[in-house]
Amino acid sequence: MPTLTSSSLPGLERVASGKVRDVYRVGNDLLIVATDRISAFDCILPQGIPGKGRVLTQMSLFWFEFLRGVAPSHLITADVASYPQELERYSEQIEGRSMLVRRCRMEPIECVARGYISGSGWKDYRKTGAICGIPLPAGLVESDRLPEPIFTPATKAESGHDENISFEAAEQTIGRQTAALLRDLTLRIYCKAAGYAESRGIILADTKFEFGWSASGDLLLADEVLTPDSSRFWPRDEYAPGRAQKSFDKQFVRDYLETLDWNKQPPAPALPADVIEKTAEKYRDAYTRLTGETL
Repeated sequence: MPTLTSSSLPGLERVASGKVRDVYRVGNDLLIVATDRISAFDCILPQGIPGKGRVLTQMSLFWFEFLRGVAPSHLITADVASYPQELERYSEQIEGRSMLVRRCRMEPIECVARGYISGSGWKDYRKTGAICGIPLPAGLVESDRLPEPIFTPATKAESGHDENISFEAAEQTIGRQTAALLRDLTLRIYCKAAGYAESRGIILADTKFEFGWSASGDLLLADEVLTPDSSRFWPRDEYAPGRAQKSFDKQFVRDYLETLDWNKQPPAPALPADVIEKTAEKYRDAYTRLTGETL
């Protein structure tokens, strides 16, 4: 499978380019193209992961459909044959890795749900006994299941790390009513998705969502949803609290980079072929376990 590290759609206005996705304006709508780029420690690596953009797109499509009764999404279609005619000449490049979506006024916070204690939440807990100001029982160990899922919002960073904030800070940013709405919806989605994932042998430790408002005033689930890039997926049969868990995301890449004498500043080092293939395999495995299908 060829690797696409940057899309090229001459004639279309590119309105954004993130660590993975390139976004183009198509009339009043947007075309999101998921490339195979991969980042670690806020640096985009020189090589992509073959098929990664397709996995992210197809997994998001699966979840958009699964969650349709809980939260409508910004998705219009991912069927290239149904795209506007002006996109036809790009079909080979964007097939399977793109979505035509409604343009939204995005809320400026990341909506994070945590059911287990890991990552920045574990660091926060060790320092303060809380995560984002939410007090937790004493004596929890790394990767423990929380008494109940919690909502821990974060700021959206244009570059660098998103920063965890308290619910009160979220209220000050987006208003009390909207913050409560996003909290409740985030936890509802998380609980439904986590229950399904567990039935497929995967623990959904935490995840982040983005929401936006359509022109008609509807709150829509947007961007990517419940992918290995936005979530921590752990194999249930290997779960053991008290340590970091094996995962279906790019942690494998981070672990490799930690063995190098690299200061985590650009330019990022090249990845060996076996790390690239193993990472691609983890992404594909997560998709197959969750959907029952192969790409």
